[in-house]
Amino acid sequence: MFINITVEVNGLRRDIRIDSEQKIRECLTVLRQSGKLPMGVTPDYYRSRLNQMPVSAYKTFEEESVFDGDILVAIL
Repeated sequence: MFINITVEVNGLRRDIRIDSEQKIRECLTVLRQSGKLPMGVTPDYYRSRLNQMPVSAYKTFEEESVFDGDILVAIL
């Protein structure tokens, strides 16, 4: 299932559409490599704005209950 979310790192926000079964870290690595997110910044945790909980970059969006419309903010 695809979801639409926003990722925020160092104040830079990107809207993305992603497969909810993909690992969060893999998705963010692709965004970094394509120049959409700052290089060198690889947080292990993000905060979900919808459920106000920390989200591990090592799990899938589905495992971390990241839903359509959520905003993930990097915890640096």
